[in-house]
Amino acid sequence: MTKDELVAILRLQNIPNIGDINAKKLIRQCGSPIAVFSDKRAHLTKIDGIGTYTLKNLHDPSYLKAAESELRYILDNDIACVDFMGDDYPWYLKHCIDSPLLLFKRGNINLIGKRVISVVCTRNMTSYGRAFCGQFIEDIAPLNPVIVSGFAYGVDICVQRAAMKHKLQTIGCLAHGLNQVYPKTHAKFMPAVQENGGFYTEFWSTSNPDRENFLKRNRVIAGMSEATIVIESAEKGGSLVTADIANSYQRDVFAVPGRAGDVYSIGCNNLIKYQKAHMLTSAADLIYLLNWEVAEEELKPVQKQLFIELDNTEKVIYGYLQNEGKQLLDRIALECQLPVFKATSTLLNMEMKGVIRPLPGKLFEAI
Repeated sequence: MTKDELVAILRLQNIPNIGDINAKKLIRQCGSPIAVFSDKRAHLTKIDGIGTYTLKNLHDPSYLKAAESELRYILDNDIACVDFMGDDYPWYLKHCIDSPLLLFKRGNINLIGKRVISVVCTRNMTSYGRAFCGQFIEDIAPLNPVIVSGFAYGVDICVQRAAMKHKLQTIGCLAHGLNQVYPKTHAKFMPAVQENGGFYTEFWSTSNPDRENFLKRNRVIAGMSEATIVIESAEKGGSLVTADIANSYQRDVFAVPGRAGDVYSIGCNNLIKYQKAHMLTSAADLIYLLNWEVAEEELKPVQKQLFIELDNTEKVIYGYLQNEGKQLLDRIALECQLPVFKATSTLLNMEMKGVIRPLPGKLFEAI
């Protein structure tokens, strides 16, 4: 990408009323970002969705001046720029209609041939969420996925530190320009993240971490990943927004269940209850549901999550499934001498404890 092309993209990115969707329409129709500014307005307004209101600021010189100023900052600070047409633009994100026109990048990011997952959570992560986070990353590490999060408080920095501990590439998606750090206390982690992955942002050096920027940032987190994992969430919050965006992109969403009534489990439990997310009790659930191929010896045995005690009925069912392998619900009830309703409720409890998992066709197997 030449300097002139970058200035043209920066102008389109910054001009009010155009936005990412229309900017991409203009570039594709005109053939290049530069051509958008030399084409006749009469031709541009024939493009679907493009009207005179959209184009009213197209040739305002103040936006050219601002783009040239941002270009100087980019060049002076050795910032990489990735446009939506480039081969190094995140593959999954490229397929989202409202993906950013341009991303600014720092670090050693390499997404070629990589599995990419996003992990989000409430900022007020509990010890339950922290323990799950650490164990999940440890168990998924042999598959070498790229871990994406928001570099914020709570699970964001927890999951990214865990990823670095296990030598996984991790990416922080920022809600501000690369000239600052939010939260400031995380500045000490930036060199390590850049060494083991890096940062993406669509925001200029003039952008601050304003609330609306975090909402825009969430679509990048959801969009650049094959699946989004919600570890903990209150009834409302940014994690649920990210999950909704991921669902709108037809991406898989996973949620970690918690106890009924726990404030920071309500959001996850609701995602599962209303079938907006798969239940996630272990790394094995994600591997199975995403159909990731992995040699059995490649993945270390998964701990039975944070619940380790089984009652007598659960022990009978678990022992049966260990010995017999995958079994139908009716067969489990018959062989374990249980009413079907009792077997059903017991299997649900065992699934919550992470010791069995359901399979298509009303089959169940021990983990």
